[in-house]
Amino acid sequence: MQGIIELHDIRKNYYLGKQVIEVLKGISLSIKRGDYVALMGPSGSGKSTLMNILGCLDTPTAGNYILNGQDVSKMEDNDLADVRNKEIGFVFQQFNLLPRLTAAENVALPLVYAGVPKKLRMERAMAVLEKVNLADRSHHKPNEMSGGQNQRVAIARALVNNPSIILADEPTGNLDTKTSYEIMDIFGKIHSTGNTVVLVTHEEDIAKHAHRIIRLRDGVIETDKRRELSVIV
Repeated sequence: MQGIIELHDIRKNYYLGKQVIEVLKGISLSIKRGDYVALMGPSGSGKSTLMNILGCLDTPTAGNYILNGQDVSKMEDNDLADVRNKEIGFVFQQFNLLPRLTAAENVALPLVYAGVPKKLRMERAMAVLEKVNLADRSHHKPNEMSGGQNQRVAIARALVNNPSIILADEPTGNLDTKTSYEIMDIFGKIHSTGNTVVLVTHEEDIAKHAHRIIRLRDGVIETDKRRELSVIV
């Protein structure tokens, strides 16, 4: 069965004058629908570049990226923007919320770009805020909420378009340990309802929440292992 994400020999080079810097050196990877993957690797391993390609924020120098049956590796920027809005829900370390908007308005933003009418936008925003246990804070602005609450708003915003994949970049990087585990519990619940989650992290204890850990080093996949999940009888 074809995965929701199929990477075939993905390469990414950057150019400094005449010097060629190879960042990704032939990444081939398949991620199935409903998978829960952590991408790990030391600084300079290529994981941020790979995440940018997975998120359609950048295109590869060579190779093919098939996302949900569509080859996005050669698309123009406008088409990529459409794919991002429809297929990918982003969660960032810095939350990236607009300070003047309420939680509900922040969550509804992707629906504005998708042309959804206002009444329906707010209904859908409230429904996903309910999913992350934050409906009671829907009228609060980011500066009126804690870091953990803001990250839950960001997760709700990522979910509002029913994307094919949730892509989370160091989602607990700015949070204390207790709040980090609360956020990871939410990701676990999101995954358990059938969502595909790809998590980029450098923290081993955060990566352990995923069911599959892919480690990069020097632009190639070093290991790709499924975690043994304990079964409670």
